[in-house]
Amino acid sequence: MRKGRVLLAAMLGLLATGSRADPVASPDPVLDPFFAAEQGDTRAVLILDDGRVVARRYGPGYSDANRFISWSMNKTLTAMLVGALVADGRLRLDAPAPVAEWRGAGDARGEITLRHLLTMSSGLRHIEVGEPIEHSDTNQVLFVGGTRDMAARAIARPLESRPGEKFEYSSLTSIILAEIVTRTLTPSRDPRTRAEAYRRFATARVLAPAGIRSAFLEFDGAGTQVGGSLLHMTLPDWGRFGTLLLDGRGLAGLPVVAPDWLAFMKTSAATNPGYGGQTWLNRARAGLTPMFPGAPATVASAEGHLGQHVTVSPDSGTGRGVVIVRLGNTRETGSRVGHRLIGRTLARHFARGGPRS
Repeated sequence: MRKGRVLLAAMLGLLATGSRADPVASPDPVLDPFFAAEQGDTRAVLILDDGRVVARRYGPGYSDANRFISWSMNKTLTAMLVGALVADGRLRLDAPAPVAEWRGAGDARGEITLRHLLTMSSGLRHIEVGEPIEHSDTNQVLFVGGTRDMAARAIARPLESRPGEKFEYSSLTSIILAEIVTRTLTPSRDPRTRAEAYRRFATARVLAPAGIRSAFLEFDGAGTQVGGSLLHMTLPDWGRFGTLLLDGRGLAGLPVVAPDWLAFMKTSAATNPGYGGQTWLNRARAGLTPMFPGAPATVASAEGHLGQHVTVSPDSGTGRGVVIVRLGNTRETGSRVGHRLIGRTLARHFARGGPRS
């Protein structure tokens, strides 16, 4: 991949337009608030209840023809792929992560486990949000000088704390997980071979069994999937992804994500009750409110930059539960407004008898 292609593709994902599909004009108490001014640029919303579409709307210029960028929602897919390899016995959750670069004598990074990486407690010195912005390791790797081999840059970082000691959100950590998946699948160092092995595995084990056909995975110059950021799918397929996060089931209700692995992804990390395995949870850290106020404590969510949400609630609605997908381009302060709206929507329109946050 040529330098800068990742940035170009990401920007195209944000700016893409398809056939026009303007919002529905008639008042809708469920959907209208998602397209209100305080929500910023909402581009698509989908709500499923017990696997059925109960509400869907696109913003002007968007339709089923568009693929929408994941940003960090891709982390949750990365975790599902790691889980498939754990189920196969090819990876172990609490064994030292299979990263050869950390195997040197006296290298404390050799104590980092898959669990540490999945729960953002590796101890690696990664700067997710820099001040100023160009000091962010994530931005440097994704958009400046790291596009040739993102995993190498992420793996090379030193420790800033003992593994398992503290929570530190990091997109580079998710790239390391994607690299571990790739190395487990193939010994090849050829970028095309590596990318194809990852793509085939993702399709066979997660995407196709869920009925997801539109997924476009982006890779760096070394053939490593950008597992923390860059996946593109249509709105209906983001809904199908949500059903996987809801109960691990895909087409015809068949299991795709193992129940024990899905339970791990939705279990609070030791270092942060509001985070599981590459997935956000509706449980508050000390002194903070839950992410989705008023919604059940069992809510889990794949969250992405600029207001991307695939939020699932097994204790809302009927039957299997509720999936809410919101896609757009909203500043971070607007994302917090979006969290409150999703919480209110689950509480007001899809209330059920589960524990509340």
